Amino acid sequence: VQLVESGGGSAQIGGSLILSCVASGFAFDDSVIGWFRQAPGKEREGVACIHTSDDGHVYYGDSVKGRFTISSDSAKNMVNLRMNNLKSEDTAVYFCASDPLYPGYPGPMWFESLAAGAGYWGQGTQVSVSS
Repeated sequence: VQLVESGGGSAQIGGSLILSCVASGFAFDDSVIGWFRQAPGKEREGVACIHTSDDGHVYYGDSVKGRFTISSDSAKNMVNLRMNNLKSEDTAVYFCASDPLYPGYPGPMWFESLAAGAGYWGQGTQVSVSS
């Protein structure tokens, strides 16, 4: 299993960025894939996750609801995270993650399962938001 993130960088407050995660080594079309972030001195936080089947069920962390949108592209084995109306508190390293053995759907339990050590993680990509 391999998860490779791209698209991080710098943005101004109120701006936008798109992160991408390309997945390989497991059945992409029947998986939950998502994003976490970790800011300096803080715990890793669940951002968003999506089921990559046609139903596209999604779940967002409270701090990003209404600003971030997660989507998947099965033709490219890719999950994207569009981040709008960025705030300074969005500054963090963002990680793509997935557990091919996870039996459920996107939700808080998926965040908890991955945070507890299940699944696979990308190397992370830095997002910095400033004025």
